[in-house]
Amino acid sequence: MMKYNSSKRYVKALWCALLLFIAAPAVKAQVTVEATIDSLQLLIGEQAKIKLQVSMDANQKLRLPLLRDTLVTGVEILDVAKPDTQLLNNDKRWLISQEYTITSFDSALYYLPPFEVLVNDQAYRSKALALKVYSIPVDTLHPDQFFGPKDIREVPITWNDLAPLVYSALAMLILGAAAVFFIIRYRDNKPIIKIIKIEPKLPPHQAAMKKIEEIKADKQVRREDPKLYYTELTEVLRTYIKDRFGFNALEMTSSEIIEHLLEVKDQQSISDLKTLFMTADLVKFAKHAPMMNENDMNLVNAVDFINQTKVEEDPNVKKEPTEIRVEEKRSKQGRIALLCSISVVSIGAVVCLYLVICHIIDLFF
Repeated sequence: MMKYNSSKRYVKALWCALLLFIAAPAVKAQVTVEATIDSLQLLIGEQAKIKLQVSMDANQKLRLPLLRDTLVTGVEILDVAKPDTQLLNNDKRWLISQEYTITSFDSALYYLPPFEVLVNDQAYRSKALALKVYSIPVDTLHPDQFFGPKDIREVPITWNDLAPLVYSALAMLILGAAAVFFIIRYRDNKPIIKIIKIEPKLPPHQAAMKKIEEIKADKQVRREDPKLYYTELTEVLRTYIKDRFGFNALEMTSSEIIEHLLEVKDQQSISDLKTLFMTADLVKFAKHAPMMNENDMNLVNAVDFINQTKVEEDPNVKKEPTEIRVEEKRSKQGRIALLCSISVVSIGAVVCLYLVICHIIDLFF
């Protein structure tokens, strides 16, 4: 009976060993590592590609070999491609591929060791590879057919090479000139562009009355700044006298103007004008402070003088050509626009200068 039990235990142990022997390869076969090379023979300087493929379960972690510049001594790695992953068996398996581009500059037979990967921190290896590198054959029997290294050829510069440089330089010059122009306009307190107004040329008495109406409307000047008030008023009269009587009253003193007027008009007609000029001189040079009613009276005297001496325009006479007046005043909005223009064109000029330098470096260095 004991002999039978011993035989039964022996058979059971034999079956367990057989099952383990069959199951072990199946477990180990869950990870496969394969390395292939597309060419076993190369000439010096030619390139070959090694393809590494790892097949494993999707829930496992993989670490590929970290290869940098050299595979083995004499065999250089030129490029390591990004790994490519394929899903197999309903996404239960992964097939991961990675390519290495290699070359060699020494003729020899090279042994390429197995590639080692880590799957769940367990090492797996591929098969080893071999690579034969040949030197370039030289025909020693015909040395005259052997050509040495050729000289370095200079590639001619074409318009396509120069076009970006030329366009960048032109844009830089244009933007730089615009920036200088805007800066000068800002420094001189001028607008970006001149505002040109075309107005009909008025007769002397109408132009003078228009100016007097503007002075009359500004009551604050009459009340707070009599010097400015009389300066503007006498300027209007001097301009009217110059245009009406034909002598340059703008460059004369008050007494000289009165003397010239006495030659063409009687003293009674210009007595009020003489009082106006005397008051103006006292205000401008002696700091005289006239009363408000005195200012109003002098304004009335100026209007009376113009009305007494004006020459009505003949409607049958052909009117003179229109007059062009240029406005040089700059508003607050114009100042902001000018500053923005300076900033934009300056930045554009700097960018173009940077591009010019980059193109010069690319072409000649």
